[in-house]
Amino acid sequence: MKIISGPASKTLAEAVSVQSGIPNVQVVSRGFPDGESYVRLDGDIAGEEVAIVQTTCPPMQDGRLFQLAFLADSAKRAGAVKVTAIVPYLAYARQDKMFLAGEGISVETIARMLKSAGIDELLTVNIHSEHSLAQFPFPAKTVSAIPLIADYFVKKGHKGAYALSPDKGAMYIAQQAQAVLDGDVGHLNKTRDRYTGQTIQTAEGLNVNGQTVIILDDIISTGGTIVGAAKILREQGAAHVFCGCVHGLLIGDAEKRILDAGVEEIVGTDSVPGAASKVSLAPLISQVLKGAV
Repeated sequence: MKIISGPASKTLAEAVSVQSGIPNVQVVSRGFPDGESYVRLDGDIAGEEVAIVQTTCPPMQDGRLFQLAFLADSAKRAGAVKVTAIVPYLAYARQDKMFLAGEGISVETIARMLKSAGIDELLTVNIHSEHSLAQFPFPAKTVSAIPLIADYFVKKGHKGAYALSPDKGAMYIAQQAQAVLDGDVGHLNKTRDRYTGQTIQTAEGLNVNGQTVIILDDIISTGGTIVGAAKILREQGAAHVFCGCVHGLLIGDAEKRILDAGVEEIVGTDSVPGAASKVSLAPLISQVLKGAV
């Protein structure tokens, strides 16, 4: 097996290569003046199984998806016998069903596109809706980075912190963190308007007075959910409030809004490179790849 360093995840791919002991193939990439992408594999992969590490997070998720597809096609043309796409953040995965008449299902479209490009298998991290993987026309699975994030907080001295989910549907995320933090666990109640996207949160039955609380979620985009949760926690008497997420998109001024709401630290992974990317996915991905070799 060889690892191919996608342009969007070059540092992560190199770390996976070092930790797994699997050779790394570099990619030559550049953009044309009209905005189109060029990629070229810089190594011999004939007769090899390859794993392309390429996140597809904003701000260039469309371009990064095309780079992934071009790399898969290039790998097959260069003689790779199997192409696995390792996509830490999978763009368009949140639309996994039709909510309104006339909509498409974006995750199914992406799955068909990747299949046509030559991808034989997919590994992603904390996909928003795990059941959507059943719609892929090839083997696809997700792994969770929540224990790594919880371990980060333990190492920072927050063993025993309260693991909080911003809504009941994501309670499994808080429970994964609780297994590492060894504290209490709970959730807020949240309803969302499907037309405006606005949410309403309440804290019925929540007891966090005097506690250190870590709000945990898979994705933070505009930060509205975290801001609302932080304000509720402060009103409920929480001593310290942190937040951890796998995919810290942090669109616009989301980071500032979250910190201004009383969150002391935002911790994300390198699925989305940025200031909040304090936890590397390399150990998790390396473990999966070593098990496959």
